[in-house]
Amino acid sequence: VMKNFINNSQCIIISCLQKLSFGCPGCLSGGSLLDSGPDVQWSGVDAGFALAPGTMRAPDVSVAPPPVQKSGWIPGVPPLAVEYADRGQNEADLQTKIEQLLSAGTRYVWVVRLTGVHRVEVYTPGEPMRLLSMTDTLQAPGILRNPVPVRALFDRGAAHRVMLRNLLQREGYDDLDAVRREGKTEGKTEAEREARINALFTILAARSIEVDAKTGARIRGCHAPGQLDAWLRKAAVAHKAEDVFR
Repeated sequence: VMKNFINNSQCIIISCLQKLSFGCPGCLSGGSLLDSGPDVQWSGVDAGFALAPGTMRAPDVSVAPPPVQKSGWIPGVPPLAVEYADRGQNEADLQTKIEQLLSAGTRYVWVVRLTGVHRVEVYTPGEPMRLLSMTDTLQAPGILRNPVPVRALFDRGAAHRVMLRNLLQREGYDDLDAVRREGKTEGKTEAEREARINALFTILAARSIEVDAKTGARIRGCHAPGQLDAWLRKAAVAHKAEDVFR
């Protein structure tokens, strides 16, 4: 879809890929997954980038350094761009978008194919396209610390597990097993419980979720390891404290 925008009496052509009426499928979970990466400082969904004068692009999901300005098109390109291709995808426009991003400096473009056999196409400058299946992993050295299982871009449960690992790593834990080991190292069941509780509060704080006194007391009063583990998994994707206990 080509749209003309008038800005300061100049006509700027902005190319936007056709979207389905309900928006970008998978962008929410995919964007959250990438944003949770321990080394990621900023990510955006449909964030607009000014590749060059008169050339604007808005990848479905972007990972980039934090923009300096608070609004408007972001100068430059994201190091990592993700496109979700579903039914009705204009392939010519998609290929043009990929070429423009790579030519302007994007290091990786991942195209997540939602129709047919689930797969991801990986585009890098000067290299042939690579096709990855559901059993493969994606890597973006220098941008993402951890590999991303292809399945996590399609399967919500797999995405949640990756997000949990990433959020724990942001706070110094390798994974959920590291939280468990921390308790065992101290040799006390209570220490293990406290480690889970601390990890839960850490994740909630990392996601900017406020915990009132009643909720805090409920968490601290839990003595069931399985329940705490379940809350930890839910906390990784919660938007408010109530979501943890549903």
